[in-house]
Amino acid sequence: MTRRLIDLRSDTVTKPSAAMRKAIAEAEVGDDVYREDPTVIALERRVAELLGKEAAIFTPTGTMANQIAIGAHAEAGDELICDPTSHVYVWEGGGIARLWGVTTRGVEPAGSLLHVDDLIGKIRPDDAHYARTRLVCLENTHNRRGGKVHAYDEIARIAKWARSNALAMHLDGARLMNAVVATRIHASQWGSLFDSVSICFSKGLGAPVGSALAGTADLIKRAHRLRKLLGGGMRQAGVLAAAALHALEHNVDRLADDHANAKILAEAVENTDGLRLESGAVETNLVWIEIDRSFGTAPAIAAKLRERGVLVSALGPQTLRACTHLDCTRGDAERAAEVIRGLGG
Repeated sequence: MTRRLIDLRSDTVTKPSAAMRKAIAEAEVGDDVYREDPTVIALERRVAELLGKEAAIFTPTGTMANQIAIGAHAEAGDELICDPTSHVYVWEGGGIARLWGVTTRGVEPAGSLLHVDDLIGKIRPDDAHYARTRLVCLENTHNRRGGKVHAYDEIARIAKWARSNALAMHLDGARLMNAVVATRIHASQWGSLFDSVSICFSKGLGAPVGSALAGTADLIKRAHRLRKLLGGGMRQAGVLAAAALHALEHNVDRLADDHANAKILAEAVENTDGLRLESGAVETNLVWIEIDRSFGTAPAIAAKLRERGVLVSALGPQTLRACTHLDCTRGDAERAAEVIRGLGG
């Protein structure tokens, strides 16, 4: 019998559980563009409460949620500041420039994540020659920085600096609940540091589709207009919102299992000659792996792992990423770790 592949390419590969499918099937629905879908309304209220904001809007994707936030905070000719490895800059199709005419100032952190000292002096002068600096975008957890949690106290310092300079703060919180579980700092506390926060339901939380953006009532009013512009006005979207509600109710605390399983993989990487953890100790559910050139290339190593029943993502010539999730059991993680160690033998 063929052994099941262990899919560690992303936490987006999860399939809805039987209980989630039941919630989807039984969802009460209406036309959300008319603001008549009761399940969407319930989800948006739940997200706003969770993140400590006045209101929220349901979107099909995290990319749309982030791009709506940028469009709501900034105008053509403005500039935002972010880490150059941020999802909003690298993996959202150039939307910052293409959709809004906003420019990006990427600030490389001196350490693993942005520190307020990295940002001081990066605001453009108030002069007609320059773009107007308007927004700081942070990501927590930060995917490309190894899934690390951006420390609460450091974000608080950045937020204080930003507000003293009349800059808005947006959080790409696609994996914010991973940070919540890792730190036991409530989502509303993280949310209090930002003017807007996006959250994704289709990653570690296990829903098939969906994200949300939360902020002030005025910002979310503008967000509704921008969502419609981008084609994100859905109709009987309660079938999707029901999955997201189920995920928030049942799949948050179990993220700790994903973190523990990622550490099993990380230990195997550390004990395999030719491999190393690119971003140091693993903190959540992402394991970024750097491959020695003498050992092979990322596509070649990913192909070897696939042959042995483990799927990972090759995200650079010498870079792999493995990602644990709710469809990856402890046994799966242990078997994948054994396969990884076997690469060195």
